[in-house]
Amino acid sequence: MSIDLSSSGTVPPREREVEVPPLGLAGTLMLPTAPRGAVFFAHGSGSSRFSPRNRRVAAALQGRGLATLLFDLLLPEEEGDRAKVFDIALLAERLVAAVRWAANEPDLAGVRIGLFGASTGAAAALVAAARLGDRISAVVSRGGRPDLAGASLDRVVAPTLLIVGGEDGVVVDLNAEAFARLGCVKSLEIVPGATHLFPEPGALETVIDLASDWFERHLAGAHEARGAEP
Repeated sequence: MSIDLSSSGTVPPREREVEVPPLGLAGTLMLPTAPRGAVFFAHGSGSSRFSPRNRRVAAALQGRGLATLLFDLLLPEEEGDRAKVFDIALLAERLVAAVRWAANEPDLAGVRIGLFGASTGAAAALVAAARLGDRISAVVSRGGRPDLAGASLDRVVAPTLLIVGGEDGVVVDLNAEAFARLGCVKSLEIVPGATHLFPEPGALETVIDLASDWFERHLAGAHEARGAEP
């Protein structure tokens, strides 16, 4: 269920424009008061930090008290290079760099980090999660190509949710095959009647609810349980 901050009386998140080192990749960091976790987005091919679908997901996560970072995985001069657009290792390296940058950001000190990947960005998120180990607390793939993560699938330890549209053709089978290879806490959710970009009525809302619940459980819930320990 999405939350309307404008009518809830909740203080809206603070917005920060950032440049992720070492390349200065442009990003937007949204910071609720005392964030309960943070989710970094990896968009798919042909998209950017302005993806309307990812921004809708991010807004819902902010409503649950989670910080979000949407940033461009490529420099402007790289966006027309198809080899780089589909270079999963390169995209994953930039996502890893963003997580390492966050470790030195006072606004994100001590928060658990999750990754949200769409399309090819999902493969990059899984490769990054495999490299970063327990520094990543949850991963969500929306209409993703987790199969493109290759051998990294076997090394992912973060709880992982794969969401795929029931009418997304071969992508459904590719997600099922990738799901079988994951050895972490995992879930595969197939949204009936939905195609690749979830444009059908109610489809993206279902994605938002599934992703928000997953991140709240594995980021915010784990963070609060840890804080309650004597």
